[in-house]
Amino acid sequence: MSEPRHDPDGAEELLLPEALVTGEAVVLDLRPASFASRALAYLLDVLVLFVIGSLLWLAVILLAPNLDFAALGAIAITTTVTIMVLVPATWETLSRGRSPGKFAAGLRVVRDDGGPVRWRQALVRWLVAVPEIYLTSGGAALICSLANPRGKRVGDLLAGTYVVRDRAPGPPPPLPPVPAHLVSWVSTADIARLPDSLALAARQFLGRRHLLNPASRQRLGRELAGQMAGSVAPAPPGAVHPEDFLAAVLAERHRRALAQLRVLEQRRAERTDRRASADVLSPGSGRLVTSRDSGEPR
Repeated sequence: MSEPRHDPDGAEELLLPEALVTGEAVVLDLRPASFASRALAYLLDVLVLFVIGSLLWLAVILLAPNLDFAALGAIAITTTVTIMVLVPATWETLSRGRSPGKFAAGLRVVRDDGGPVRWRQALVRWLVAVPEIYLTSGGAALICSLANPRGKRVGDLLAGTYVVRDRAPGPPPPLPPVPAHLVSWVSTADIARLPDSLALAARQFLGRRHLLNPASRQRLGRELAGQMAGSVAPAPPGAVHPEDFLAAVLAERHRRALAQLRVLEQRRAERTDRRASADVLSPGSGRLVTSRDSGEPR
């Protein structure tokens, strides 16, 4: 296995984008929407707004055909503001960030902390959209989105929002089993120092290795195995194929995580049973008697 080295075309291609972390240090798996999908959602929203605006103008013409120019101007301004700002902002707020176009494209607007968008934030987004999108035909939004690592336009920067892909991907492919000749070694190996990002990159590689051309598959396998070797001790015995090494470490990591989860669930169930046995109902008085009332040690 080769030594770890930096390669901009290597394993870093398999890593996920920067994750969102809440104030409670909870990592949210929210992936940024591409500019193409956002543009498609915006075009669908404009089509829906155009239909709503046409129906409003038709209602005005039918109900008040004899209006003067001043009244028509006031109605035009009110209708334009309502259609371009108030209606989409209200829609995004009530639907928790999913306008008709975003719903069709599988997108959603969230706050920077991952929470649902609020009225003031949706209002800021669509107010800024007037000069940013309508007046520049989307040019300003395109430049800002390409320059921002999360694809934010100016309205998102000012409102503190973020457009993400709302449709969850399918379940990842199952991990390959531990190769038979590595079972005894990996069961006692120290893999606690393995970074989550590197484990995720290796899992993605193993899941899509059959889609890679042989040269890229061999290069990425060697590089990931070399990086992972620095976090695993002791080294595997003898010469080991990089893909077998990755599969063994990831499978053992998964097994240990499941075992730890089972222990935590068992402890939680035992604590619940102890509380239930300590809080018993007194048959004579009908009141709840706890271990504190009966003088039993807690």
